[in-house]
Amino acid sequence: MARISLPIRLILLGTAPILIIAVTIGLGYIDISPPDIYHVLLARFGWPLPDSVDPSFSFVIWEVRLPRILCVAMVGGGLAVSGCVFQSLLRNPLADPYTLGISSGAAFGASLGFVLVLFGWLHPDPWFVPGFAFIGALATLAAVFYLTAPSQQLSSNSLILAGIIVSAILSAAISFIKFLADEQVSAIIFWLMGSFIGKTWRETSVLAGISLPCMAVLMCYTRELDIMSFGERTSDALGIETVKIRKLLLIIASLTTSACVAVSGIIGFVGLIVPHFMRLVLGPHNRLLVPYSFLGGCALLLVADTITRVYLPVELPIGILTALLGGPIFCVIFRKYQLARWRS
Repeated sequence: MARISLPIRLILLGTAPILIIAVTIGLGYIDISPPDIYHVLLARFGWPLPDSVDPSFSFVIWEVRLPRILCVAMVGGGLAVSGCVFQSLLRNPLADPYTLGISSGAAFGASLGFVLVLFGWLHPDPWFVPGFAFIGALATLAAVFYLTAPSQQLSSNSLILAGIIVSAILSAAISFIKFLADEQVSAIIFWLMGSFIGKTWRETSVLAGISLPCMAVLMCYTRELDIMSFGERTSDALGIETVKIRKLLLIIASLTTSACVAVSGIIGFVGLIVPHFMRLVLGPHNRLLVPYSFLGGCALLLVADTITRVYLPVELPIGILTALLGGPIFCVIFRKYQLARWRS
């Protein structure tokens, strides 16, 4: 990779998600050839569909595969961008979108929604579980800020410690809810493992309406992220309102993560692995890291979802696959981090 010039690397990384999307649209239980995909896409905009193309392909592409693929791409990109921002803000290479307990908050909210519907206290609605997950994630962030408020500095150590405390409390609460769910606990467990089964244009549009504007805001603060990564004294000396901007970016990144988790469930390691890979390929500057982490997250999760959807005999929850692949990589990163600290 070192022998490839930076512009070529940018082009390769930028086109990878587009190529993966173009390939994965045709893969599945019904294989659709590229020419048929081309004709179906044109037919959506008024062109006549040739008689040689099965009319059912239009439904398969537009109502089944494309919403799911776009959902996967935005969730992967959102988690990766959030991970990049968290690692820069907290100055911790092991930080990811769930460092502040966002995953535990979303899991608690979703579990609570399942139980309320199960006991008949709420009328069943497909938006209840994602809605409760979203609210739970944001409430967790508010609790973390409340715990760190006396210091007025939102230091990295205080935020991480508060996230650990809140996560531990919520994990116990989730276990209690599972106990209450009794025979229906499988629905909670399946959601917690993460999945994109049955995603429609409604989920895709809601996710796009929340996560894409948030990611646009994060990309506008890449200069401040670079400066803040050198520490509070440096950023304050250069005129950066460290506490104010850190709080804003934490809220925006957590909002992005909350939207992703509410739609897909818990999908780990994407926000941890992708920023590290992008630093290895592109260097440390957030001006490139943030947008290309989005593209890298899209590509990684699209590949993982295609494996679970197409190549496995039974569709595995995608959170399991990312954990199986990301766990060993996390161990390598942690080991390198520890060795670097020991040598310094």
